[in-house]
Amino acid sequence: MGTSIIRRGGSSRLGKPAEEGFSLLEVVISMAILTVGMVSLLGVFGLAMASTQTSQQDMIAKQLANEAYESIVTARNTSQITWDDIQNTGSTSCPISGASSCGIFANPATPQPMYQATTPSTSTTACLPYVGILGTTCDVGQPEQTLQDPGPDGVFQTADDTFIPLTGYQRSIQISTVDDASGNPIATVRSITITVQYTTAQAQTPKTYILNSFISQYQ
Repeated sequence: MGTSIIRRGGSSRLGKPAEEGFSLLEVVISMAILTVGMVSLLGVFGLAMASTQTSQQDMIAKQLANEAYESIVTARNTSQITWDDIQNTGSTSCPISGASSCGIFANPATPQPMYQATTPSTSTTACLPYVGILGTTCDVGQPEQTLQDPGPDGVFQTADDTFIPLTGYQRSIQISTVDDASGNPIATVRSITITVQYTTAQAQTPKTYILNSFISQYQ
């Protein structure tokens, strides 16, 4: 005799887990975190772009300071100027000539624009010995220096070269005595401090590049 099984309540169904999503609050919090991260990232990009722009100006300032120092050393090495000349104007220490006043470099208390060095065609008779030397009193009134860019072809001295005026730069050269351990000045050595001041679109105050070095009476 067979056994019958009675199933009550209709056919059975397997239960499925309920599907869950993000709540509105979770979406809002995620968007806020993402927005903060994006704003911070944009700030980093802006800082990087500003640094890239000012780095070129920093390089120019360094080049201008080195250029002035090299012109002084070259003039000494070629005997274009004397040891008395390698001082700021108005110096009373003139051991070579014995004069009461000597020195050809402009007063460092007043930074000068980037004047070009005097040339034979633009120089007065008194300034002819100082042709090509940067930072002297003879440079005052000369055209301002320009920075030559090679242009799109990347080659200098071609038709597409451009010349960038250095109107935002100023330079001063201070030449001082150097003392020995006893505090006595060393007659054959002097210190040279070349300061280049320049402004940038990003900086609120002028920036400064300083080159400190020494020069001897002898090569």
